[in-house]
Amino acid sequence: MKYWNLKKINQSALEKIGPIPRSISKIFEKFKKELDPNAEVEALEEFKISRYQTVASVKYVLFLFIVPILANQISKSLIFGPCINYFWNKEQPSIFLNESQEERAFAELERFEEKLHFEILIGKTPHLSNTMINERMGHKAIELARNYANESSDAIKNILSDLFSATIFISIIITGKRQVSILKSFTNELIYGLSDTAKAFLIILFTDIFVGFHSPHGWEVVIEVILRHFGLPESRDFIFIFISTFPVILDTIFKYWIFRYLNRISPSAVATYHNMNE
Repeated sequence: MKYWNLKKINQSALEKIGPIPRSISKIFEKFKKELDPNAEVEALEEFKISRYQTVASVKYVLFLFIVPILANQISKSLIFGPCINYFWNKEQPSIFLNESQEERAFAELERFEEKLHFEILIGKTPHLSNTMINERMGHKAIELARNYANESSDAIKNILSDLFSATIFISIIITGKRQVSILKSFTNELIYGLSDTAKAFLIILFTDIFVGFHSPHGWEVVIEVILRHFGLPESRDFIFIFISTFPVILDTIFKYWIFRYLNRISPSAVATYHNMNE
């Protein structure tokens, strides 16, 4: 029974787009089913298949995200973390991995010095001699060096643990082809079940977030976080080139998808999208 359900779900997932819009063909299919004397039995069977498909998809999505995250955290804490800490304490490599870290550290130290002089001028901090100021600056420099050394070692840990979790993620997808087909069928039915207004709303929301006129600021923050996460230099030239090219390419791909596929599947949703976007 389960094998037959999986076979039917897989066939639904691999269903190709025909020349007639899916919404129109569904009307004829529904009319045909209502005239079928075995409609009740088939409806019950479809409900069982739909429930199995939903439960299997939810379980697979949770498994697909929870396992790589756990693998990332466990490997970072128990495997890569101790190894990197041992190497870092033994070899004592450079504090900074790139010039961006140096610039941020020097800027923080300079800001600390300016803040200290300002607090002395306004009377918030008692007057300090040059020796005491240099002593405080030295303590701050040691604190910054310790923080950026930890940031550098964390970046190496992030690279290793993220590669390990990405390998786990890809392995789960490769070994779970049947679950992927079930999830694909579930996603298609979920999307096709939305109203035209809901589809248009999601399209506008997606495009405004990722390729809208205000998205470059968001991309800039995301890229800086990613580069800092992996200990890579935060090159402004690279960030600006990425922002000026990638959203444009993404917008072109998305428009091609609307023209090539969505226009055939649901023309009314495309019309609603154009009306809402005007």
